[in-house]
Amino acid sequence: MEPLTTAAIAIGSVVATKALEKTGEKVGEVLWDKTGQFLIKLRKHSPQTVVAIEKAPEQPLDYGKAVIDVESAAQADPEVAKAAQELAAAAKAEPNPKFAEILAMPNLQKLADKIGQVVMPGGTGNIQNQSF
Repeated sequence: MEPLTTAAIAIGSVVATKALEKTGEKVGEVLWDKTGQFLIKLRKHSPQTVVAIEKAPEQPLDYGKAVIDVESAAQADPEVAKAAQELAAAAKAEPNPKFAEILAMPNLQKLADKIGQVVMPGGTGNIQNQSF
């Protein structure tokens, strides 16, 4: 799985898990545990990103910035990278159909591709205010 895609899925998973929790829906224990582990690991490197993720969906999240922050933390610390990969794998295996529906809201693959275009050498532009 591409690093930016993994980061996008990890962030989307946290937001989707929180959204379901508010509606009384349940997610699997593995996904719940991986979400918590990911946030703990990420908090060490990027506490402001964790705060922004935790405030979503009540406050809009700049997914582009969050994905870049997670990817940067993952490059700096293999534990963050591993936690993001495990969370992404747990998200893909989650059987709750509402979770999959929420996770698909921001098209995470498209978002990761767009971010990759912006941060690659020669890539230019601003991903804010883009619809995905």
